[in-house]
Amino acid sequence: MICERYTTIVVPFPFADVPVIKRRPTVVISGENFNRENASTLVAMITTAKASSWPSDVVLGDLDAAGLPQTCLVRWRFATIPNELILRRLGTLGSLDQMACERELAKILL
Repeated sequence: MICERYTTIVVPFPFADVPVIKRRPTVVISGENFNRENASTLVAMITTAKASSWPSDVVLGDLDAAGLPQTCLVRWRFATIPNELILRRLGTLGSLDQMACERELAKILL
C-alpha cells in the first residue's frame, strides 16, 4: 500500500530498546514518491503515552479525521517500514495537526 504524507496507518512497529514488535498506529512522514520509489515508508509513532512524555510530542486534536478512538499524540520515534507491512489505513491528520507536526519536524531537523 502506498500512502500520502500524514496518513495514519497501522503497522508492526519495531522497538529499538526491547526485542518487541507491536501493531500500532503510526503517521506517514515520507512523501508518496519516496514511498513508491523505495518500497518503504518512513513513519512516526502514535501513542497514548499515559506514563511518559517528550517535549516534542504533538497532541492530536482531530481524532475523527485521524481515525483514532482516544486521545493520542505523535511521538518522534521513527521507523522505515516496508510497504507490504502496512496493515491498514485509519485516516489522515487534520490540517491543524499537520501544521503542528510540521513545526516540530522543523525543530528536529535544525
